[in-house]
Amino acid sequence: MKFARFLHDAKPRLGVVKGHQLFPLSDGHSIQAIAADWPAVQSKVESDGMAEGIDLDDVTLLAPVARPGKIFAVGLNYRDHIEESNMEVPERQVWFTKAVTSINGPYDNVLIPKVSNLVDYEAELVAVIGKSGKCISVEDAPNHVFGYCVGNDFTERAWQFRSPQWSLGKSFDTHAPIGPWITTADELVDPHTLTISCFVNGERRQYSNTEHLVFTIWDMISELSQAMTLEPGDLIFTGTPGGIGAAMDPMQFLKEGDLVKTEISGLGYIENTLTQEH
Repeated sequence: MKFARFLHDAKPRLGVVKGHQLFPLSDGHSIQAIAADWPAVQSKVESDGMAEGIDLDDVTLLAPVARPGKIFAVGLNYRDHIEESNMEVPERQVWFTKAVTSINGPYDNVLIPKVSNLVDYEAELVAVIGKSGKCISVEDAPNHVFGYCVGNDFTERAWQFRSPQWSLGKSFDTHAPIGPWITTADELVDPHTLTISCFVNGERRQYSNTEHLVFTIWDMISELSQAMTLEPGDLIFTGTPGGIGAAMDPMQFLKEGDLVKTEISGLGYIENTLTQEH
């Protein structure tokens, strides 16, 4: 099943995507509540989502999780990206956070901030936590995933390296677009077999497959949960493959008007235009 948040008649709603139509759920549903008790509520949601459909072209899609409790992202998790960054394959997972206020809609503009213009793209698969848990084993990790969506970990490179901690440069407003919807985990045979691509103005810059992750999604969930309780709606950005603008010769940072399309097989795509912050 595919869940989308959308704006229709000036009101945010939650609905189920089927084909090119969106079927609104009755008021009172939240994606966190559904994720927490899925699949127990699956049949109820399926029967509830049978109202008259709305064409996707007639709505504005919003970020499928509006206010995640936590956003964690792993760095250096594809070997080609590690090589282009002139770094070694890490022995342990390299984690940073993105601020909740960086969340952005799947087709919304991404800001080039006033303070610096070294904005880069990073196409990523995003896992959405469902079942809450602490100290989760690698074997049990799949049971804690509600679903997946497309994301881009936009990064302000100058601010990323102002300190040894990357989170500041990763957390600018609008720099975490996600969507276009959440595809529930039961619809994917294996999240480690997905093609991931990023295009800038139609030019393919990144192209890989999640089979090349250094640390699997299950490894990531288990590692994070040793430190903290993972809760419904928490987001995990799982790393980006090679092809970032900062690794090109010469470096190619994003400029106003650039169109960045991020696509993952089976999950759809998001598309964001860069615009200057005023």
